[in-house]
Amino acid sequence: MNGHEFIFFGGFLSLIFVVLAIDLGLFNRHSHEVSFKEATIWTIVWTLLSFCIYLFIGAYGDMIHSVDSFARLQELNQLHGHGLNLNPALDLDTNLGIYRKALSLEFLTGYLIEYALSVDNIFVIIMIFMSFSVPKAYYHRVLFWGILGAIVMRFIFIFLSAALIQRFEWVMWIFGALLVFTGIKMYVDKDKEEKINVSKHPIVRFASKYFAVHPHFVKDNFFTKIDGKRMITPLLLVVFVVEFSDVLFAVDSVPAIFSITKDPYIVFASNICAILGLRSLFFLISNVMNLFHYLKIGLAVLLTFIGVKMLLGSIFHVHIETVPSLFAVVGILGISILASVIFPQKENNA
Repeated sequence: MNGHEFIFFGGFLSLIFVVLAIDLGLFNRHSHEVSFKEATIWTIVWTLLSFCIYLFIGAYGDMIHSVDSFARLQELNQLHGHGLNLNPALDLDTNLGIYRKALSLEFLTGYLIEYALSVDNIFVIIMIFMSFSVPKAYYHRVLFWGILGAIVMRFIFIFLSAALIQRFEWVMWIFGALLVFTGIKMYVDKDKEEKINVSKHPIVRFASKYFAVHPHFVKDNFFTKIDGKRMITPLLLVVFVVEFSDVLFAVDSVPAIFSITKDPYIVFASNICAILGLRSLFFLISNVMNLFHYLKIGLAVLLTFIGVKMLLGSIFHVHIETVPSLFAVVGILGISILASVIFPQKENNA
């Protein structure tokens, strides 16, 4: 990590933590049930923040890696798989403009992919909350701390994956095959009712073995003391389970963005921006997500498309540009949502 990369990374994280601190300290100091209006406002806030980062990358993206020569630009073009047709006959500023535009589009495409796949994660989180009988007033607190853990885990996973990809090209083959398998499995299991057995969940069994666990919620506290003995509450267990589900979710979502770009800073920024919007999106659509019954199929097609794209690029060196990929992502999601509206799910009266 050079000086410019450190400044970008540090500045990005500082911005994220400042907004999160404002969110928790000013607007959500006390646990409460998040209303549809509040969720809508925060969804707009996080979306606008992501859009501002998109504009920043489009204007100053070359500063991330300190591009000061055409040779350095070509090096990054090959290293991160941008597939740009750079022209040494043109001046550096013109080529940098092409590079910045590519970075910003890669960020936007990665953001949309992660944001769309987050919907599937919302299904899982809802099941977790229902299985543990979490009061709705505590949802925001669980998601807030779960997201902080997700930022740390995504950092480790993304930069470790980037290092492996740069050293071993066949890692992309594994990622592509994994995405195709996951997409097909998601389609096959689209009508399968998923359940969570709380007592048999690996996180619950681990915590019960090594920690003293209180059997009941104690307001919104993660810890409590009983007869002088410090115990963890079920609410902290829920945070651990949500974090565990996010780690499993990242195994699919992070490789999906690596199909768009191998630049770990763009992957990380788009990933985190989408995760930050997950909380407000959760409250916004949790009560209406049954209306979009074809979305699961859309996500399955999306994962399969991304996996095939990754395999074509890594094995057969057939590169699909970012703009067509962006249109494909938007098109797949748009069709699945539109189909859900035009062909509503029939109620089962049996």
